[in-house]
Amino acid sequence: QVQLVESGGGSVPAGGSLNLSCIYSTNMYCMGWIRQAPGKEREGVAGLYTSTGGAYYADAVKGRFTVSQDKSKNTIYLQMTSLKPDDTAMYYCAADTTGCRHLVVEVIDTPHNYWGQGTQVTVAS
Repeated sequence: QVQLVESGGGSVPAGGSLNLSCIYSTNMYCMGWIRQAPGKEREGVAGLYTSTGGAYYADAVKGRFTVSQDKSKNTIYLQMTSLKPDDTAMYYCAADTTGCRHLVVEVIDTPHNYWGQGTQVTVAS
């Protein structure tokens, strides 16, 4: 059974930084982060192709967020800087066996993707 466990969420003032972590049981082709704010649809934030290191970022977070992986620790990270109130959301770690397009770009549920329980990020204005 695939397990993804997030940590590192919290409350910060605007302009602050947070680092999210996700420990996974099985490495997959794409590992990424998706967020959902109250009353809004899910939004893909960042995805990492674990075999090549190539990364995808949503336009809203480019230049501010960085996704990375430490395979020795079975962990992926999301470093978030210059946080804005609009970044407030539940952040989910997710993985897909087929790639990042469905998981992070289109955010479509398929039998090939897996999700963690989420960690809350709140950015105060």
